[in-house]
Amino acid sequence: MQRNIFIVVLIFLIFFVISFLTNILGPIIPDIVKSFDLSIGLAGFLPFAFFVAYGVMSIPAGLMVEKFGEKVMLIGAFLLAFGGALLFALIPGFAIALFSLFLIGIGMAILQVVINPLLRVSGGEEKFAFYSVLAQLFFGAASFLSPLLYSYLVLNVHSDNSGFLIDILNGLVPENLKWVSLYWVFAAIALAMVVVIAVVKFPKVELLEDERIDVGKSFGELAANKLVWLFFLGIFAYVGTEQGIANWISQFLQTYHEVDPATTGASVISYFWGLLTIGCFLGLILLKIFDSRKVLIFFTCGGIASLLMALFGSKGMALIGFPMAGFFASVMYSVIFSLALNSVPRHHGTFSGILCAGIAGGAVVPLIVGGLGELVGLRFAMLFLLIPLGYILSIGMWAKPLVNNETVSSVKELFKLG
Repeated sequence: MQRNIFIVVLIFLIFFVISFLTNILGPIIPDIVKSFDLSIGLAGFLPFAFFVAYGVMSIPAGLMVEKFGEKVMLIGAFLLAFGGALLFALIPGFAIALFSLFLIGIGMAILQVVINPLLRVSGGEEKFAFYSVLAQLFFGAASFLSPLLYSYLVLNVHSDNSGFLIDILNGLVPENLKWVSLYWVFAAIALAMVVVIAVVKFPKVELLEDERIDVGKSFGELAANKLVWLFFLGIFAYVGTEQGIANWISQFLQTYHEVDPATTGASVISYFWGLLTIGCFLGLILLKIFDSRKVLIFFTCGGIASLLMALFGSKGMALIGFPMAGFFASVMYSVIFSLALNSVPRHHGTFSGILCAGIAGGAVVPLIVGGLGELVGLRFAMLFLLIPLGYILSIGMWAKPLVNNETVSSVKELFKLG
C-alpha cells in the first residue's frame, strides 16, 4: 500500500491540536473562578463537563467511524470544537462554559478514536510504533506550549503592546476577560482544521480486528470478566490523577503561595506537561530493560512522593514537586493500557473502547477534589489523589498479563531493538 506522509503530518497536527485544546483548563481555572465569582466546588464542574464527554462518546465514535468514514468524522469533530469554542468566546459565562466544554470534549473524543487506525494505514504498519511515539511528542509539545500562549495573551491583550493578532483580539475580548482570547484562538484553529481536512484526500482504512468495537457478543464476554473492569478503573484512576493535579496546580499555587496564575502558575503547568512528555521517552527505554509492573510501581511511588512534597513543602518545593509529579505520571497510561490488553486473549478492539471510556476519570476526580476543597481546603482536598494513585500502585502488584513486555539483556541489544 502506498504510504502518505502528508496524512501522517496532518495526524501529528491533529494530535497537537487535541492536546492544545484539552490541557488548557488548568491554567485558566483561577481566571474563570475570579471572573464568574465561582467557588472551588463549582470550578470542579469545568473539567467534569469536558472529560465526561469521553465516557459518553468513546464507544459510539468507534461505531460511527465505520459507518461514516474517517474524513466525515474528523470534520464533524472539529466543527463541534469550533462551535464550542466560538460559543464560549461570544457569550462568556459559567453555564455556557459547561456546555461549550462538553461540545469540545465530544469533538476531542471522536478525534482520539479516528486517528490511530488512520496513522497505521497512512504511515505503514511497520512504522506504526515509531509514528505513535512521535505523535506523543507532538501531543506533549502542545501541552507545554498552550499555557505559554495563555500567558502571552493575558499579558498582551488590552495592553500597550500591539500586533496583528493582539489588535484583532482587542476588538473581540472584554477588557476584564482577557483569558477569553484563548477561545477565539481555539475557534480559529478548529475552523482552519475543518478547511484543511475538507480538501485532503484520505486513504481507505480497513480496521484490523483489534481496532473494531463490537457492542454485542464481544462486549458481553468482556463485561463478564472482572479483570476488564479492574483495568477500566486503572485508566479511570490515571486520567483522574493527571487531570486532578494539572487542573488544580495554578489555583493551589495562587491560594497558598500567592503565585500569579498568568505567569508562574502557567509556567509550572507547562513544565508539568513538558516533564510528562520527557518521562514518556525515558519510560520507553526502561520498559525495554525492566518488567512493566516494576516500572509502574517505581514511577507511582515517585508520583506520590512528588505530590506530597508539592502539597506540604515550601513554595520552592511546590514549584518543583508539581512538575516532577508530571514526570512520574508519564508511563502510567501506556503501562496500564498494555497490561490490560495483554491480560485478555481476544476482543482487544472492544476492550480498547471500554478502556478509552475510562478517560472520564478526568471528569470525576477533579470534581471530587473541588467539592472537598469547599469543605477542607484545596491542600487537603488534593490528598484525595492518593486514592487513585494507590490503586495504580496496586495494579503493579496484582496484574498477571498473559504476555509480559519484552526486555533486553544488554545495552547493545537495547539500541538494536530501539
